[in-house]
Amino acid sequence: MINIKVRNFYYLIAGVLAILFAVTHAWNGHSTVLPMLDIRAMSMDSRVVFTYVWHIITAENLVFGIAFIYMSFQSERSKIRFAAWMISAILIVRLMVILGVTALLDVLALTDTIIDSIAIVIYVALVILGTTMKKKHVRG
Repeated sequence: MINIKVRNFYYLIAGVLAILFAVTHAWNGHSTVLPMLDIRAMSMDSRVVFTYVWHIITAENLVFGIAFIYMSFQSERSKIRFAAWMISAILIVRLMVILGVTALLDVLALTDTIIDSIAIVIYVALVILGTTMKKKHVRG
C-alpha cells in the first residue's frame, strides 16, 4: 500500500489553481481572444506570434500546476523552496508586465486587469505561505 500524504496544502491549492488557470486561459483564448485575430489589418506574422505567446502562458500555468502538486507531497522542504520562489518571481514579473504594458498603452484598461491581478496575487500569496511552513517533528 502506498502512503501518499499532502505535506503542504498551500502548494496543493496553488497547483490546482494553476491548472485551472491553464484551462481557463486556453478556453478564453480559443473562444474569445484568438478568433479576434482573424482580421485582415493584422499581418500573419503578428497573429502567429500573438497565438504562440498566448499558448506559452497556458503551458507555463500547466507546468507550474503540475510542479506545485508534486511539491505538495514532498517532505524535504528546503529542496523545493527555491523552485517555489523562482515560480513566484516569474508570476510577479508576469503581473508587472501585464500592468505595465496595459498602463503604457491604455491606462483606462487597467480596470480590465483586476481579476487577473487578484488571481496572481492570491496564487503568489499561497506559494509564499507554502514556503514559510515548518517541518513537523514526529515524537516517538
